[in-house]
Amino acid sequence: MAAEKDQQKDGEAEGLSATTLLPKLIPSGVGREWLERHRAAIRPWGAFVDQRCFSRPRNLGELCQRLVRNVEYYQSNYVFVFLGLIVYCVVTSPMLLVALAVFFGACYILYLRTLQSKLVLFGREVSPAHQYAMAGAVSFPFFWLAGAGSAVFWVLGATLVVIGSHAAFHQIEAVDGEELQMEPV
Repeated sequence: MAAEKDQQKDGEAEGLSATTLLPKLIPSGVGREWLERHRAAIRPWGAFVDQRCFSRPRNLGELCQRLVRNVEYYQSNYVFVFLGLIVYCVVTSPMLLVALAVFFGACYILYLRTLQSKLVLFGREVSPAHQYAMAGAVSFPFFWLAGAGSAVFWVLGATLVVIGSHAAFHQIEAVDGEELQMEPV
């Protein structure tokens, strides 16, 4: 524990540490640890978008090899590209913003209500999972009107195109200790 604080102080002395860059809204737990792990594993963005490293693969074998190796190597970068596309989609769709506000507003109201007392409907106590399901049911018409289904498929399609084209056309970086590969004759 003391070693972690020393490392954090050293990082703060050098500039911004990874923990200060994370939003304060994300509570500590599994989600925050996952985000910290992926943020720490990000490859340099300069190398990620360097135009000199893009070329057409010579054959199908090289294409498949590039896809596999680049997805492994740039996995964390691809996660943040995906998250960026989600943010872009939400910000550029005002109705989707309204639908998300309704959903998170309903969840917040339920959260405040459970702090005061248990929610009882028809003489039975309603569990938190059922309460959040009700919040989803209430906000479902807003998501439907906002076209959330098409937004989800747009994000998935755009992610596949962006990540797939980057992984296919970005040259594989040579790694020391890599086994020799034979070229087809």
